[in-house]
Amino acid sequence: MATIDVLLPVRNGIAFLAESLDSVRAQRFADWRMLVLDHGSTDGSRELAERYSAQDRRIEVHSFPQADGLAGLLNHGLDITDCRYVMRHDADDVCYPDRMDIVLEAFAAQPGVAAVGGQADVIDGAGAPIGDMKMPIGVKRVSVAGLFCNPIAHPAAMLDFAQMQARGVRYGADFLQALPPGQSLRVQGLAEDYFMFGQLAIEGKCTNVPQRLIKYRRHGNNVGATKFQAQMDMSLQVSRFLARSLCAAHGLPYVDPAPFCNHGGMLFDVGGGSDFSAQFAQMARNLRRVFGDSQEVERELAFRKAVSTRRELLLLWRYFRFQSRNAPENGEWNAIRSWLVGRFPGKSRIHVAAEAAV
Repeated sequence: MATIDVLLPVRNGIAFLAESLDSVRAQRFADWRMLVLDHGSTDGSRELAERYSAQDRRIEVHSFPQADGLAGLLNHGLDITDCRYVMRHDADDVCYPDRMDIVLEAFAAQPGVAAVGGQADVIDGAGAPIGDMKMPIGVKRVSVAGLFCNPIAHPAAMLDFAQMQARGVRYGADFLQALPPGQSLRVQGLAEDYFMFGQLAIEGKCTNVPQRLIKYRRHGNNVGATKFQAQMDMSLQVSRFLARSLCAAHGLPYVDPAPFCNHGGMLFDVGGGSDFSAQFAQMARNLRRVFGDSQEVERELAFRKAVSTRRELLLLWRYFRFQSRNAPENGEWNAIRSWLVGRFPGKSRIHVAAEAAV
């Protein structure tokens, strides 16, 4: 049994697969096994992975062409996992050599945490740097952020497999079970990672390290680029499910999180409303009651308060006031920008946000 099992799903990803595999093999930490999960590739991806397997016994190739979406494919991987920690890695991303060491140290320092992610550099299809991905740091920050956006970058995540097994954590499944069956949710694709990490986050089981763990490749074939609107719709469903589950578990009044979400770097039009200050006040009371008063909680609430208006000038003023006191993170400025630009004739906030995600 290896300390870490790496789940690497691939479907016709041969363009970047070799670089991705090489980056795992270059890890300074050597006690790992890689499970390449092929989802019916026809471009030679499976054959390339098999050549790597012949050279390195730590690499195994498993084919699941009939898997039900990415969630089903990853669950097949969990079925054959036998390790202490599960690390996710994508076929088009690149690990930094100390990724495993950094995350294992984070688990050792916080034994109650079930998932650890981190920061990322963003590269284009040619490997050139085009930006960075900044994720919230601290268990309480991640807990609160998880209601409004995905608090963990899936390709940079590692999970405690023993805790996953003990809780019955699976992709696409409601393992909180705080709601009646008729209000439960199942997510087979588009936001299966957010569905899992969001549930763990509101239980106080997730955090991010400040170090950059991967190079995240952004190109025209990313799901966020090809199915942006559907992904945003599903993400909003997940946010509402998480809010209902949190409120039910703690006996709190439900507040719709939609006005305060920034999925995909965009704000949502919620019934044409422009002032959500009353909803924000109740939501803030709920979150302080569950997670307590702390700088981490207040940092997250500060941004949600800024976006509790849809009046353009007030929104912009609130954001710059927020920015003067806090370092912006993933999708925060893009959410403001896409809303403001989308108000001009001929512009769509969805198109503006989708273009920023490519």
